[in-house]
Amino acid sequence: MQLTLVVPELVWPEPDDRETFDALACPGLNTLIARSRLQRRAPQSFEATLGDAFGLAGNVPWAAFRVLGEKQAPTPSAGDPCWLCADPVHLRLHQEKLILADAGSLDISSDEAHEITAELNRQFADIGTFHVASADRWYLQLAGETDLGHFDVPPLSVVAGRRLARQLPATPQARHLRQLLNEVQMVLYGQPANERREAAGRATINSLWLWGAGVRPAAGTGAGTGDFAGVWGEDVLTCGLGNAFGVPTRALPDDLGALLAQAPAGSRQLLVIDALQRPVQYEDADAYRKQLARLDARWFAPLQKALAGGRIKRLRLEASTAYATLAWESGRGEQWQLWRRPRPLAATAQALAREGDG
Repeated sequence: MQLTLVVPELVWPEPDDRETFDALACPGLNTLIARSRLQRRAPQSFEATLGDAFGLAGNVPWAAFRVLGEKQAPTPSAGDPCWLCADPVHLRLHQEKLILADAGSLDISSDEAHEITAELNRQFADIGTFHVASADRWYLQLAGETDLGHFDVPPLSVVAGRRLARQLPATPQARHLRQLLNEVQMVLYGQPANERREAAGRATINSLWLWGAGVRPAAGTGAGTGDFAGVWGEDVLTCGLGNAFGVPTRALPDDLGALLAQAPAGSRQLLVIDALQRPVQYEDADAYRKQLARLDARWFAPLQKALAGGRIKRLRLEASTAYATLAWESGRGEQWQLWRRPRPLAATAQALAREGDG
């Protein structure tokens, strides 16, 4: 089996944070990467790293692909109007900068989501249609044939928990979207659902993050599939990309043993584990340590042994991080290079930071 494993935010982004790194227990990961060949590229989003695995590049219509992974949303087809992710967020001003909290920290109910989008659809029917796929994932399908040009808005994963410089690009094509967003924010301000949230001392849904605009390409055009026989993961975009390119998509197994028991021995598989992404976004070091220890026991240590034993022929471990976009490649021969001694993840982080500064 050949396995591509995508783990966003694998390395804690603060190399001098001794308190976090000193408490880490990940011997399997340390051994695995010490005996792998490292490639580094410029930092990019998790979505872009995932797109690389599918041969996608440029102005990718992430919203149209993500919709395909949803269970309760309309499915776009080639030639449909433009789609955007219109995810509910809370913006607050801190030291003259906007800080964004995504829906994962807002605990939005399904009733609140449908109540708010129903009002948005009533107010902006001429612009398009808002759809609720889940309480924390919303979409906007624009009416007519709208060309937004190069829609330079980072995915929500890049901005969650962080400061914002702007919400939408200052391009002529996006002008009506900027106007729409201003009007949406005014509508949200007066929503009964938000008034109830505020009265209960909860953060309101005071804006939307519009990103991933575009129309899905026709089937069989543009990108390849990476020749994957299977895609495994819980992330909706991962599932949508698998569905878009006709690759069987399944839920994330409990551990490597479960994957090996289900996947054909000679196949090429894509596995996406995003358990570290949210702890890094919101600087939750305790959650990061716990999740990394769990991943080490269930995945990294077993992967190192499976590579050394020849049960897995090749592994490519991809990680979008603050340091760079990292890829470690390894096979049986590399894992038997015993002179390549593992080092603590703190040392790896510091080396990555130094190389980035150089």
